[in-house]
Amino acid sequence: AEKEADVILIDGILSPTQSHNLEDELDITVLDRTEVILRIFAQRASTKEGKLQVELATRKHELSRLTGYGTAMSTLGAGIGTRGPGEQKLEVDRRVLRNRITWLSKELEKAANVRKEQGKKRKESDIPLISLVGYTNSGKSTLFAALTGEDAFRDDLLFATLDPWTRKWELPSGRIVLVSDTVGFIQGLPHELIHAFRSTLEQSLDAHLLIHVVDSSSYMWMQQMQTVEQVLDDLGASDTPVIIAFNKTDISPDNDLMTDPERQSDTI
Repeated sequence: AEKEADVILIDGILSPTQSHNLEDELDITVLDRTEVILRIFAQRASTKEGKLQVELATRKHELSRLTGYGTAMSTLGAGIGTRGPGEQKLEVDRRVLRNRITWLSKELEKAANVRKEQGKKRKESDIPLISLVGYTNSGKSTLFAALTGEDAFRDDLLFATLDPWTRKWELPSGRIVLVSDTVGFIQGLPHELIHAFRSTLEQSLDAHLLIHVVDSSSYMWMQQMQTVEQVLDDLGASDTPVIIAFNKTDISPDNDLMTDPERQSDTI
């Protein structure tokens, strides 16, 4: 009340009951960590597949939180396709969400199959693939643009890139490789989002080399590195060769970062 807040953000995961109780008690919109991330993703999605992925994650989250206030949500069902008198509105809502989730999953499966075909052609062409991975807002898209000359969207934003970009990059030797920019990782990423974006993240599995971009200006760079390494491990990409690229070193508070002998062999 002192802050005249319009919304309360909770840096944690709330149960449906906790959300309802807080909103009833405070008479204000309450969002937990998962809902904030879902909303950011919804704003960033630009391609058809990106929008499908975000909606799938959102619908799954809604389904997991669908609870009623006892009989307050109970209504008489009516019309074709309902169970008849006495069906709860809650059950109707669940059925609508499940049907939507099924449709979205099928659409994303089609998109994944298209990407697999593109991946096959890429392998047949024998052009090496390099994937940029890293914590969100570490500067992957800026590096991608610098390497490839591609005018990819980049900004000082969380999850500025949701949809993967793949472009050619000519090395100083004259050899051509492909570079892929991927969605940024984040600590405590909701499992709904990991599942929805799995097909996109799996681009990392096809890579011959990963460039792990680290925001060295962040005071949490070490924890962020560990988060990315954990996600790569979960995806099965932990055996892929990695070059660690410390970014934003001009504004890094850790001057000893680049002189650490343990880090010099695989870092730039």
